[in-house]
Amino acid sequence: MSTPDTVAPEPSRKTKQPPNLSRRSLVALALGAGVTAAAVPWTSGTSSRASAAAASLTPVTLALDWTPNTNHTGIFVAQQLGYFRELGIDLKILPYGSTAPETLISSYKTDFGISYQDGTTEAYAAGSDIVSVYAILQKTDVAIGVSAKSGITSPAQLDGKTYAGYGSPLEVPMLQYVIKAAGGTGQFKDVTLNTSAYQAVYSGQADFAMPEPTWEVLQAQQVGEPLRVFSFGDYGFPNIYSAIISSSQRFLKANGPLAKRFLEAVTRGYVYAVQRPVDAANLLIQANESALGGSRALVLQSAQLEAAQYYLNADNQVGVQTYQNWKALTDFMYTNAILTDSAGQPLKTAPSISGLYTNAYLPAAVSVS
Repeated sequence: MSTPDTVAPEPSRKTKQPPNLSRRSLVALALGAGVTAAAVPWTSGTSSRASAAAASLTPVTLALDWTPNTNHTGIFVAQQLGYFRELGIDLKILPYGSTAPETLISSYKTDFGISYQDGTTEAYAAGSDIVSVYAILQKTDVAIGVSAKSGITSPAQLDGKTYAGYGSPLEVPMLQYVIKAAGGTGQFKDVTLNTSAYQAVYSGQADFAMPEPTWEVLQAQQVGEPLRVFSFGDYGFPNIYSAIISSSQRFLKANGPLAKRFLEAVTRGYVYAVQRPVDAANLLIQANESALGGSRALVLQSAQLEAAQYYLNADNQVGVQTYQNWKALTDFMYTNAILTDSAGQPLKTAPSISGLYTNAYLPAAVSVS
């Protein structure tokens, strides 16, 4: 329904990239080659009925958080297989630019956007009109990573070491929590390197980073620089929905039935991705051949890992979010003064958890057998 102003990509938080390419350099490469993340409309030689009904489709926009990757698999599956069109939706996937999806959502320049739990929480705390409607990844897709050759076998050994990070306000408190839980003091050097973080760990210029098990950890193994990882959950840190779909309350209130149809198509896409991860990965690559075609092995491995361990909750459901999950991370962020108001000042009271997320627009069938 709405489209953001054209913006040029710039480095931001972590997302997916193929081997030998940083997450950020992939964007530059894709744009240099004339590639965008905008999805190709679904077509089929047997879709005459869908074509005839095209004029009655309702346009809906979805802003990506980075270049297409396996977090987005279910969305591209749903588009490639025509699920959105079957439900009367003409989905326009907006490529990532320098304006974050959270900003596009709250300024009503997109109907939906790919976000992450802490990002939506920060935006909501600052007064933005934003609410999470679907959990893509049901658990934390980031870990502490050290070189497998480093001799570091516990987070406690990271005291005094150098962390290669990205500048997110949540990074240091998260790391300190785990290091202390492992028996350390939580004192380390913090260097913001963005695209060079993993290379710095590989070369020994930094001791640890925060890779994604579903991408950088796999990539590191493929390029011969294996990482040893420590999971945040193993040390009691709250679970994080590392990829979510968010919208605005204004859009949802005005377009409730449309939002439900959108999430029904999304749900069908992710159920397919769970049940047929290899086929789903191939559909993702097919929709984004220029960006992902050269990384087929990594995409396939990542898609299978996410299908097996990340898309489903403990009840074998996709998309569903819980109050407990949102409260635990929000409480941590509030206690550590990460959440600020619109003036940039730390919140004096914790935000309402019920305003951060909703399951109200999910379809009735979200379980995967």
